[in-house]
Amino acid sequence: MNGTAIALTIAGSDSSGGAGIQADLKTFSAFGVYGASVVTALTAQNTNGVRAVLATPADMITAQLDAVAGDLRIGAVKTGMLGTRDAVMAVCEGIRRHGLAPLVVDPVMVATSGDVLLDADAIEAVRSALIPLATVVTPNLAEAARLLGELEAQTTADMARQARAIGERFAAKAVLIKGGHGAGETAIDVLLFEGRVVEFALPRFETNHTHGTGCTLSAAICALLALGEPLDTAVRRAKEYVWQALSAGRDLGVGAGCGPVDHLYAIRKAGLPV
Repeated sequence: MNGTAIALTIAGSDSSGGAGIQADLKTFSAFGVYGASVVTALTAQNTNGVRAVLATPADMITAQLDAVAGDLRIGAVKTGMLGTRDAVMAVCEGIRRHGLAPLVVDPVMVATSGDVLLDADAIEAVRSALIPLATVVTPNLAEAARLLGELEAQTTADMARQARAIGERFAAKAVLIKGGHGAGETAIDVLLFEGRVVEFALPRFETNHTHGTGCTLSAAICALLALGEPLDTAVRRAKEYVWQALSAGRDLGVGAGCGPVDHLYAIRKAGLPV
């Protein structure tokens, strides 16, 4: 790889800074990757929930994508909140037009607060048009179940079966089902990759600072892919990063509700720039 690694996030803006575009750019920076963005929606939200959403018109999404891809040498892309069917299709067309890859698809449907972030008619577009373009799709337990029209997985065997089903039904090249919202002493993510299933496990701990964890994990995978890491290594390192950010986030004291993780914990430990 020559020059600075560049990653592109295509997602919604979180006005409180813990998720969405803001979380993605912080995560890219934490890995030393230059971040660019295409904003798909404005949200008025904080750690207590989403108050309002304004979708970006599809032609403006296209204009942003064309501007960035026409100038920057993008090493990897991730999608997050897309909101509407028109947004999903505009993003798919732009990705194909510019040959953008590798692509991490985080099929954001519902915020941590429970607010719906993807229109019902957009889900089919995600299934049929976006997921087949992905290098890896990263649903959480609820999103995997929604994509398949099933109940949430209760065991790692269920997660592996659902990962295979998503791969087969929607032509996904790789599937990472995130178990962070599950139960038990261990948080286990299951990756279907090159026909094999790999589990990534780390101890679970109690914290209310979980806002933006899904965005952060997919952004970390994207950053590491931009740096040239293989997918399974990128997933392992991304999960370790989120675990550290969750742990450090307990001391942030940001917001009165479900607070954010500490994306920049390494900078805080090493000291601020002189």
